[in-house]
Amino acid sequence: MQVDWSKHELLESEPVAEPLIAGGIRCHGGFDEQGTYVSPRTKNRWPAIRAWQQQRQEQFGTPLLDIALDTWPGAYPNVAQAKYLLGEGVAQPIIARLTQIGTVEGFGSMIRYSPIPDLQRCFAEEITGTATWHLGRGLYEAHARDEAGYKSEGGHKQMWFAARDIAFEHPLTEDQTQIMMDRLFGYGGAAGAGSVEPVNSDVDQSLELLINSMARLLLIEISAYHVFAWAEEVLADAELVAGEGEAARLVSYIRADEAPHVEYLKTTLSEMRDRTFVGESGRTYPGTDVVGTIWDRARAESVGVRHEQNVRMVHREIEHCLEDNPRGTDILARFDALAH
Repeated sequence: MQVDWSKHELLESEPVAEPLIAGGIRCHGGFDEQGTYVSPRTKNRWPAIRAWQQQRQEQFGTPLLDIALDTWPGAYPNVAQAKYLLGEGVAQPIIARLTQIGTVEGFGSMIRYSPIPDLQRCFAEEITGTATWHLGRGLYEAHARDEAGYKSEGGHKQMWFAARDIAFEHPLTEDQTQIMMDRLFGYGGAAGAGSVEPVNSDVDQSLELLINSMARLLLIEISAYHVFAWAEEVLADAELVAGEGEAARLVSYIRADEAPHVEYLKTTLSEMRDRTFVGESGRTYPGTDVVGTIWDRARAESVGVRHEQNVRMVHREIEHCLEDNPRGTDILARFDALAH
């Protein structure tokens, strides 16, 4: 079972018979001889993740850190609300939502700049040959390229924008996109994490920050499954959007690409949770205390304040789009009634 991989190996893609062209842009991935979509950079990344998961299970025998999808708040607006707005000719909030998702995906390129401390120094047990060991050896870089593209190839940012442009027939200019994003983020949609109280001041604080960012990123990736399901169903409705389902198919490709992100993040956090942290003083601490506390805090924040913040942001955008609509009050009331 191979558990040590080079950066080159983790970034290697399967050959494809046909490239993925989305909205006229050559994007990553492509299709095999049978026409099945093949995600980029997964030739060795999937075997590596499975090997690390098997190794961790054999060493520690603990469940993989996870959260049940059905315990997570659903997408907002929900499918019925989105289709109602489109049926009323109010497409702008859905266009804004797709634009927001694509913009946030583009931020994923920043993960490659995450500071990574001397990880072996931080743990009592060996970490060579783990997902943790490979964060700066290809995993973060693969994640960054998936989200924002690499060189001439588009990534998820470009694919979400292409899905929007196909479904709504190029609804925005660059200037309009910027104005929309400024307005959305002005509602509080881009609020930062703020200062985070350390769980253990003796633990390397750059490691705590790394775990915090991974926990939040994993929770975003898991919650995105609701977003994928929502977008695929809405964009597949040929009576409401253009493209004869092409936009929904693009979203399904993004969903496939995100799966290794979820698995390597779950694996890394589980590896750290199962180990013993070594503090700056030389004292040791159970990983269950450090990672468990960070995970519980991030989960509560994600399903609580961050979800509520997103709902407020989307609702204010809908209110904005209905300001000059003579039936705006009635449409908003009906929209709100469909929330449950």
